[in-house]
Amino acid sequence: MSLLTQFLNKLARLNRGNTAYGKAPHKPVLLVTMVELFEKGIITNNQLFVDTDLVGTFQENWRLLVTTLNTPDFTLPFYHLQNEKFNGQPFWFLQAKPGCQINAYIGSVNTLANVLNFGYFSPEVYLLLQDAVSRTAIKALLLDTYFPGTKANYLQSKQTGYGYLHALEGYVLNEPEPVYRKIKIETEEDEFVRGGLFKKLIPKVYNNTCCITGMRLASSFGHNFIDACHIVPFSITHDDKVSNGIALCPNLHRAFDRGLISIDANYRVMVSAHIIEDAEHPYSLKHLHGTPIKLPNHEVYYPDLGNVEWHNRNVFKKGLSKYAI
Repeated sequence: MSLLTQFLNKLARLNRGNTAYGKAPHKPVLLVTMVELFEKGIITNNQLFVDTDLVGTFQENWRLLVTTLNTPDFTLPFYHLQNEKFNGQPFWFLQAKPGCQINAYIGSVNTLANVLNFGYFSPEVYLLLQDAVSRTAIKALLLDTYFPGTKANYLQSKQTGYGYLHALEGYVLNEPEPVYRKIKIETEEDEFVRGGLFKKLIPKVYNNTCCITGMRLASSFGHNFIDACHIVPFSITHDDKVSNGIALCPNLHRAFDRGLISIDANYRVMVSAHIIEDAEHPYSLKHLHGTPIKLPNHEVYYPDLGNVEWHNRNVFKKGLSKYAI
């Protein structure tokens, strides 16, 4: 019997908890999600991080596949999948960050992301997930076994590209309400995904460029060194729309959050008189005072002037500036 056949037999008999609505669907949804991300090339090695792609795709697939009233909790299967055994051995493992431990179930996705380094598969299972034919067979088995009634809905949605993640992107990007009106932000995991999209999409609409300095910095490995910065803190308004964000390099992000710089109603840079620096240095902030910021190509992505005014009134350190123009 081939390794793939053995693993398919295992997946057809997952240990699933009993709930008021029948057997829990969490593990099959998570496994479908993992296979999908391998298929798309989003997961490229045997290190699976708790990030926007994984949690967001799990939430999307849950909405496409599950019809019962079970709670769409990503953290449950991510932890309890460790208890599944293939050929007598676990095939899923969690690697904690240095100085951290994961000895029990963690129900908060933010806490889990903070203490977990990554999850990973056994070498045998990872080998299968690297093979396109094996992935196709694994996903088909999971869909046919656990979601026969909603498999077609899942496949159709994946073809069109419309779903939970697309709707949340529409929300963050200030698109017309019909794009996202069916999405309700209710849980910690929803906020986790939306916050991750904010961090990903704000630099994108600013072309990965700091809107104040014009610095554009990325790497051939896909790393981006420009931050998504909330204008009004998320803790106050829970506003993760592009109109409440600007793209800044990390040092100016810190200065903006501490009120040492801001922007005015004409989208020009303001530098606080309270900042202490070498005014003659070529990178002195004084040289930025009064300069227009680099705005996105589409006006719908511009910072909302109400948010800008809030920052000026509540965060920016005012005073008679020696840099006034």
